[in-house]
Amino acid sequence: MAALDYAYPWDGLITRFKFSGACELAGPLLVPMVEALQQARAQAGLVVPDVLLPVPLAVGRLRERGYNQAWELARRVGPRLGVPARARWVERVIATPHQIGLGREERMHNLRGAFAVTPAGRAGLAGRSVAILDDVMTTGSTAEELAATLRRAGAAAVQVWVLARTVDRP
Repeated sequence: MAALDYAYPWDGLITRFKFSGACELAGPLLVPMVEALQQARAQAGLVVPDVLLPVPLAVGRLRERGYNQAWELARRVGPRLGVPARARWVERVIATPHQIGLGREERMHNLRGAFAVTPAGRAGLAGRSVAILDDVMTTGSTAEELAATLRRAGAAAVQVWVLARTVDRP
């Protein structure tokens, strides 16, 4: 589920939120995401998962930014939908380079083995449905790798929720 196209004016706001320390934008950016999720639930029968997991950042990237933008969204979306958000069930164990400008194959190569489920996550995931939450989806490589990691750890079903999805330009 993608709430928005990664296009004007959202792309500028999301970029500020993600790269310029504008954590306060999480609240306003949350509005279209919650609306899209509620609409998907009402009209398309979206099944609310048992738990919400933000895409984790590597320790260095988290230190550089000061916060994980996916967690800032997840911790606000979860209570609005009655879904617990868990930041420590999965971690990024490989500090992958920025994915900007890379194609799908390059992204998949960079992300192989990048995620691991923590002991708390392993105990909590068994047989449960989860939603991965991220700010922007470009090729889907991050979501694909993380979903595979979660399924191997025992998740019964994995959904992907993103604030924005990049759009193909002609």
